[in-house]
Amino acid sequence: MVKRSARWLWAALCLPGVGCTTVVGLDKPYHLIDDQGGAGGAGGAGGGGVETGSRCAGLPETCGPTGDESCCASEIVAGGTFNRSNDPAFPATVSDFRLDRFEVTLGRFRAFVDAYPGSRPAVGAGAHPRVAGSGWYAAWDEQLPPDRAELLSGLLCDSEGTTWVWTDEPGANERLAMNCVSWYLAFAFCAWDGGRLPTDAELGYAAAGGAEQRPYPWSASPDDVAIDPDHAVYACIGSDVAGCVMEDVFPVGSRSPQGDGLFKQADLAGSVWEWALDWHGDYSPDCVDCAVTTGGTERVMRGGGWRSAAEALLLSTRDQRAPTTRTVGIGVRCAREP
Repeated sequence: MVKRSARWLWAALCLPGVGCTTVVGLDKPYHLIDDQGGAGGAGGAGGGGVETGSRCAGLPETCGPTGDESCCASEIVAGGTFNRSNDPAFPATVSDFRLDRFEVTLGRFRAFVDAYPGSRPAVGAGAHPRVAGSGWYAAWDEQLPPDRAELLSGLLCDSEGTTWVWTDEPGANERLAMNCVSWYLAFAFCAWDGGRLPTDAELGYAAAGGAEQRPYPWSASPDDVAIDPDHAVYACIGSDVAGCVMEDVFPVGSRSPQGDGLFKQADLAGSVWEWALDWHGDYSPDCVDCAVTTGGTERVMRGGGWRSAAEALLLSTRDQRAPTTRTVGIGVRCAREP
């Protein structure tokens, strides 16, 4: 199977009954996250132990299709072997890990902003325990805003409209997937949150349903490529307004359970693209808990977003951007240890 690039999807899309719009490539009881405490997070030099779920202390349980689940829910992904990008030439094995049920919401990200710059990661924070050299590097410090004021400024990244989700005061957007985050900010948040960025293989494995090799997270078979707005938020089809507007952005988990993957994560396709740990490059022939941690210029992102065409949501599609990129189409989901 030929690996797709989402760059060709940056074009005009016309959908029946919707019109033309700009397409950009861009709990069953669920488990609350285990907060490791301090800026170090998992694998970092953080503070003392903090009680489970404390990063979410005070956050109302407003996520999911009926708005009554914790936005911090995390679900275990049972490890195994699958074909990356649904290509049999590139098998990969991943160990058990947890992957957050929802993409990081504005409500969760607000606590990181409120703590900033104290929420900046320590050296080594956010490391994948089975991937050498995957923690935070001191040289990356300069890629983070120096203070809270500059951080806030960067969260308003849409120069052509108002489709960033950030608001200075809590409001109607708290359940929306946080956007306008660079790869560095995404890494920093997950480390502070007691987790880490998932690898390209981990994100792909979860979306494929492991060895089921699903084209979309909800697919019933390897040949099932049916997609519709009941399963994913994509192609700016959330409103009758021409173009891509804020009304096309929906709360995380709004397409659950129809659009959930095998391991119960929502929005693995659509909503926002999700940053992966890896630098973008050719797949290695052998992969056991692997990630590309050196030698690249752009970082991998997966899953397509609310402005993407249907093809961008396929497991066979992965895209990449410079890690400094901040757009309204890219967000983050955190992984953590089982």
